[in-house]
Amino acid sequence: MLSDRMKKLKPYVPGEQPRDQRYLKLNTNENAYPPSSRVETLLRDFDIEQLRRYPDPASKRLRRKIAERYHVRMENVFVSNGSDEVLSFAFYAFFDNTKGTLLIPEFTYSFYPVYCDFYGIECRKVPLSSDFLVDIDALLTAKGSSGIIFPNPNAPTGVSLPRDRIAYLLDNYPSDRAVVIDEAYIDFGGQSAIPLIQDYRNLLIVNTFSKSMSLAGIRLGFAIGDEGLIDALFRVKDSFNSYPVDTLAQLIGETAISDEAYYRSVREKIIAARRYFAAGLEGLGWKVLPSDANFLFAGKEGIPGEEIYQKLRQRGILVRHFNIEGIRAFVRITIGTMEEMDRVLAEVNKIF
Repeated sequence: MLSDRMKKLKPYVPGEQPRDQRYLKLNTNENAYPPSSRVETLLRDFDIEQLRRYPDPASKRLRRKIAERYHVRMENVFVSNGSDEVLSFAFYAFFDNTKGTLLIPEFTYSFYPVYCDFYGIECRKVPLSSDFLVDIDALLTAKGSSGIIFPNPNAPTGVSLPRDRIAYLLDNYPSDRAVVIDEAYIDFGGQSAIPLIQDYRNLLIVNTFSKSMSLAGIRLGFAIGDEGLIDALFRVKDSFNSYPVDTLAQLIGETAISDEAYYRSVREKIIAARRYFAAGLEGLGWKVLPSDANFLFAGKEGIPGEEIYQKLRQRGILVRHFNIEGIRAFVRITIGTMEEMDRVLAEVNKIF
């Protein structure tokens, strides 16, 4: 009954969402703070009569708001049901085996290989540099590629590249091959490459409302790029589902992106807690990678990452461990409030 391609699928495994007890949940990079109070007001006053009608399939009002926020035109913006859906459409639209293999970092967002399997795209994993940076020179020297995709800051490491390195990559990479930069965590300290889209027609930036805008529960993502790339994403969307972004999600997105002052204050709190937590771990002898995300990638010499994960879990603290050769010694820890990070430091000090 099942197709051959179905039998070969290896699905993405999300971070655990436990129901057996209450945990300090620092394993899926959710924002520690609630959405803007304007969103609460919107939900309280929402006219349920609107749900009788289909949503705007082009999400024009939301796209205009995003365009205003990032100083681009509406035609440069695409929105979807979470950034994972944008990524899926991008894989279908821009990468295929006729041009070569897709280049991804060796350690990166684990959904990328899943999309490659789903769409039958060959990918090549390019090692990170010795300091866990996405290696631009290695990407450029890899021959026969159909395109490049990586997060900036990278996940799960949290290490980011400055904008000039992205520009250097684009200056030296074929202009008829797409370069997709996944900026899900960019608001926590990285340099966005969005200003570069005016000069590079093959650059697509993907972002999400889940992380810095505290809206993981509504599934809303977006992409910014040249109008030709955006048109291609619309063609894929309209061949799959004309209405992926519901009416309420569009309204919430419009409301959230209009409250920049609130979200700036949230980002500042998270960045301060990240710096405090990193210094605390380093003071206890841990290795901590420099992060521009809302998480840290850290480990303690002589202690397997799996053991760190299990012992913290036993004490009601969830972090993420990747059982992958080369990064097994690390765990990824989402940054919560200052009080939550104090609790983790106290437990780490007692356990290890």
